[in-house]
Parts: sequence; C-alpha cells; structure tokens
Amino acid sequence: MSDKRPRRTFAVISHPDAGKSTLTEALALHARVINQAGAVHGKGDRRATVSDWMAMEKARGISITSAALQFVYRDHVVNLVDTPGHSDFSEDTYRVLSAVDSAVMLVDAGKGLEPQTLKLFRVCALRGIPVITVINKWDRPGLSPLGLMDEIEQQIKLRPTPLTWPVGEAGDFRGVLDRRTGEFVKYTRTAGGATRAPERRMAADEVEEADTAVWADAVDEHELLSLDDKDHDQERFLAGETTPVMFASALQNFGVAQLLDLLLELAPGPSATTGVDGSVREVEDAFSAFVFKVQSGMNSSHRDRLAYARVVSGTFERGMIVTHASTGRPFATKFAQAMFGRETTSVEQASPGDIIGLVNAQALRVGDTIYEGERIDYPPVPSFAPEHFMTANAADIGRYKQFRKGIEQLDQEGVVQVLRSDLRGDQSPVLAAVGPLQFEVVEERMKNEFNSPIRLSRLEYGVARRTDAAGVQALAGKRGVEVLQRTDGAYLALFIDKWRAQTTVRENPDVLLEELPAGGN
Repeated sequence: MSDKRPRRTFAVISHPDAGKSTLTEALALHARVINQAGAVHGKGDRRATVSDWMAMEKARGISITSAALQFVYRDHVVNLVDTPGHSDFSEDTYRVLSAVDSAVMLVDAGKGLEPQTLKLFRVCALRGIPVITVINKWDRPGLSPLGLMDEIEQQIKLRPTPLTWPVGEAGDFRGVLDRRTGEFVKYTRTAGGATRAPERRMAADEVEEADTAVWADAVDEHELLSLDDKDHDQERFLAGETTPVMFASALQNFGVAQLLDLLLELAPGPSATTGVDGSVREVEDAFSAFVFKVQSGMNSSHRDRLAYARVVSGTFERGMIVTHASTGRPFATKFAQAMFGRETTSVEQASPGDIIGLVNAQALRVGDTIYEGERIDYPPVPSFAPEHFMTANAADIGRYKQFRKGIEQLDQEGVVQVLRSDLRGDQSPVLAAVGPLQFEVVEERMKNEFNSPIRLSRLEYGVARRTDAAGVQALAGKRGVEVLQRTDGAYLALFIDKWRAQTTVRENPDVLLEELPAGGN
C-alpha cells in the first residue's frame, strides 16, 4: 500500500547569514527528529548543524551545498531542503527551487531586504512558488516591524499578510500575537537555544502586568494591519499575490513551532506538473521523477554518488525499472534512500513530493527525468552565465586518473561548469563559475575527496555567450574571444569583457551570440 500521508516539500532560502541552517535545525528540533539543535559556527559545546556536513561548511559557518531532510510531523511527511545563501552557489539554490512546492524566505530583522533576497523572491514569482516570509533574528536589535512590511510591499510587490506580530521591539522579543486567534504566545529562553523553547498561550485578559505595555502596542499595530487589508487570504497566497509573514528567532527557537504548523496548514502539496512538450502529469498518474541534484562524498567510508530526485507522480518502489527520458533506455532503481542531511536510510516506497536519493546512479545527471508509462520529460534546469574562469591541471601528473575522475564528478554535480577544446585538450580543462568560492570548493574536494591536488590558473575572461557550431568557425582566430564546449554539448564564446562581447555581436550580426541566464547578485 502506498503512503497516503500528506506531503509538504519546501526550501529554506535567503541572503547569506540570515539564519537558514539555524532555522532548518530548529524545525527538525521542534519536529522531535533531533534532541538538540546544532550551531552553524560550532559555538561552545553545541555540535554542527545536520544540514551543514561538509568540512568547508563547518569551518566557514556557511552553507555550500543544499541538503535535504525528510521527517514526519503531525502525520505529514515533510521534505525540507536547506539551500546555500551565498550568490556564488546560486545555481544550487535555483535547482532546488525546481523541486519544491513552496519556499520559506528568511529576512534578517536588522538588515531588511538584501540583494540575494530580492533576486530569490523574483525567481519564486517566475516559477509560481508561494513564499512564506519569516522575519528572523527578532531577539536582536533591528528595524521596525511596520517598516519591514512597507519594504516588502514596495520592493517585491507582494502584499505582506502577517500571521504573527511581535510583542516587544527587535532585541526585546517577548513573544508574538497570533493574529488569527488573538492570543499572546509567550516564549521562554533555553540555554543557548539548543533545546525546544517553552511557550505559553494566553488570552488577552491573561497577559501579565510586565507585558501589558508591549502587548498593547502589538494589538494597536495588528488593528492597523487589518485596516490596511493585510490579513491572510489563502487564495491570494497560492496565486502569488501575498506572502504570509511570521516573526521568529531561529537561534532561540522562538516562533519555530508556529512555522511548522502553518507550513502544514497553508503550504500547497504536490500538484500536476507540465512537461517540455506541454503534456501534464497528474500526481496520481504513473511514476515519474526529476533529478535536481547529484552529490558524492557524503560517506567518507566508501565512494558514493547520490542522485537527488523529486517524485512528481505515482508511487516509487525500490527496484522498479523505469525509463531514462534523455536516453530512452531502461534504468534499474536498485537502491533508494531517504535523506536527513548526510545521514541516509533505505526507502522501499516514496510518494509525490518526496525527495529520494538514488544510490550510485551513474547515468543520471542534473535535470534528467525518469518515468514509467507514457513518456514525460520535465523542463531542464538552466545553467547560469559564468563570470570567472580558470584552467585546471593535476598537481601530480601521476594522479591524472584521479584528476580526470574528480573533474568529471564535480562537473556532473554542477559544482562548476567544465569547458574543453581541441586546442587545450583534456589535461587542461577550463573551469567556469558564477562566483570564485566555487573554485575553493573544487580545490578542497579534489585534494581531500579525490586525492588529486590541482593547480588553478586564472583566465582573463569575464563574459560568456552561447553560440553554435557555425559560430565556432566564424569566431576562430578573433582577438579577445575563445570558444569552448561545455559537457552538455553547448558552445560558449568567452570574452575579456562586455565591451568586447558587444563589439563582436555588432560586427558579426549573423553569428549566434546569445546571453545566458544571469546568476549571483
């Protein structure tokens, strides 16, 4: 029998350092799937967060790669994906957004809307992904709550509809006013926020004397919001016209329980999905899934490779034979796993909305579709325009085999784009990245995971345009431009700067020189 429990599949997204990994940890804590919350920066005796498992993530205190966590909460199966915040890893975040039904956007109470926050809001709007906004870090000094609401409405063009309202200004977080029940939810701090923060619900006439002044301010502002048509409307939320707003402190575990409950109540479940040819796959149709991430090196005891797939329709059963859409060949799903950060458990079945890991699925790439029954091919994830380029060489020529295998694996994972040409040869591929931090990840993983240290040499290119086979011939020998081929077969023309690219376009009107989707800030 297939698992009929409702699914909620969402991503946690934000500008760097807004608290994504901390919130992910707090959500897992409140769902009672971990006993103690970790710390992003490993403060005191607290362990590291479950979603930041790479050595670089622990050392730097930032998320470098997305991580999936599946758990059960109130008879719902929750598939949560923590994403990198840094714009250098924005391709990974955008891949995740192709595999979720909703998003939780964190906004730093002290900084408001930052560049990456704005970009991610726009991406969600383009993809039709409903967004719940969480004003995080309310336990620290910050902006006024009404000012933040104005900022969201003016800059994002979404009407904020707060579901909770802070009792106490930023830095003096007493609790929240639940705008739908009128109750005061009062929080109590715990040591370092490592355990569930106790909370107490009380009616307005039960508010203690020490909180009456800040409670009165919260009630006044709540009434102003209602007069300004800022009450939640589910249809408008699902249509992408509004964003429900909550106030929280992920570090202190304040407001986290309400967020989990509201995700179950308000966030949409899996729905019909359209393929590249316009055909529609309903959730109850035959099995299909979309690969949005490939990751290796999660288990240090043996070489592993995991393809993360979002189940779109039907029921997945371990061992089933499906069709690989890009090749038309049968694909055997011998081993499948549910993920909780880097920890995995075998899974026999999975339902629409679930994220599963297909083990050592060497044939699968990011963007691939697998299916049963009638053919379906879901839209691929676009590759961003790289802006940084380096040549890579094996530091030890005796380890060329490991070098080649490592570069191939990192290419398949999308850590960087790998470009080649007959002139440069396989021994010196060009690595193309949205941001320079990607090269640091390549260096660290090539050395420690593939046992093949590399030498990187910077190339003076800064702009890439898509071209074709005719463009390769037309641009050959031209000054300030080099054409290389990406692993997916696309030809990229690299230019020193935008001026050179624009001049080449103007001088060669018959040559295809198409701009690529922009990543980063």
